[in-house]
Amino acid sequence: MNVLLSLIGVLLLAGLAWLGVEKLHVEVLFGVVLPYLAVVLFLGGLVAKVLGWARSHVPFRVTTTSGQQRSLPWIKSSTFDSPHSGWGVLGRMALEVLFFRSLFRNTRAELKGGGKLVHGPTKWLWLAALAFHYSFLIIFVRHFKFFSQPVPKPIEWLGALDGFFQVGLPMLYLTDLILVGALTYLLVRRLFIPQIRYISLASDYFPLFLIGGVAVTGILMRYFFKVDVVGAKALALSLVSLHPVIPKGVGTIFFVHLFMVSSLIAYFPFSKLAHMAGVFLSPTRNLANNNRAVRHANSWPVAVRDRVYPRWTKLHTYAEYEDEFRGKMKAAGMALDREEPAAPSSEGGTHG
Repeated sequence: MNVLLSLIGVLLLAGLAWLGVEKLHVEVLFGVVLPYLAVVLFLGGLVAKVLGWARSHVPFRVTTTSGQQRSLPWIKSSTFDSPHSGWGVLGRMALEVLFFRSLFRNTRAELKGGGKLVHGPTKWLWLAALAFHYSFLIIFVRHFKFFSQPVPKPIEWLGALDGFFQVGLPMLYLTDLILVGALTYLLVRRLFIPQIRYISLASDYFPLFLIGGVAVTGILMRYFFKVDVVGAKALALSLVSLHPVIPKGVGTIFFVHLFMVSSLIAYFPFSKLAHMAGVFLSPTRNLANNNRAVRHANSWPVAVRDRVYPRWTKLHTYAEYEDEFRGKMKAAGMALDREEPAAPSSEGGTHG
């Protein structure tokens, strides 16, 4: 059902754009209004989400580690798996952002014959994710030729390198094939691996179908349907200059493609795709694991009192916790910070 709903949603978006341009002739809506609205939603939504993450309290060092922490001089520590300095964190983040190091080290667990649990690598997933992200990045950068005049030389060189094989006319871009292939693998993996299909939601399938719709309409527009490329660039330049103009005869498929891109841009900050920004604000990744070298004071009670909860909120101290569970803690053999207060004596008289 999640797959079907996601696919129907993307097809409805494409059909809505085709109907609006081909039948209702509202090119201004799909060529000007919706792209501007999508950019506003993207910037506003992403800034709001990043500010929300930045305001989140991190009272403890909760770094994710898979290596030896720095301790004694004669014990070799892991520079990137358990970084103890800012430079180590920078290297760890660079490996994660540029090469998906944690995904490369990921493993899967399967039950084989006889109920035996077997762990194995997931290098194909890592390779597909890396190919998808870098192909998408190259395509994104390559499209800057539509938003600049003259086209910068690095953009021209990137396009020439991407079309190195020069198969037919127009030039066949290698990243187009890689992107579609990687998307297909990621979708097939979710559909045919039972464990992955069980935990997949519509929010997992919809971005794949939406990005696939962007890629397919772009390929159709470039290789199969007639589109006025000069008119498309004129529209792109007019949008960037904030003086939008709708050229005639651009082609319906171009507006379908533009609407799919606008939908992806608007959907981005409200979906799991926002991990692009979230990875930089994850305390499990961007903190140094130096708990043995530096004493970190927990400011969480102050934050709770002043920002999170109303000022009348009463904090439950450890001393109160110990008094509340003293009997159970003593029965379990746990160490106590202080002994139970002595009961008041019943002997002695009154003094007047």
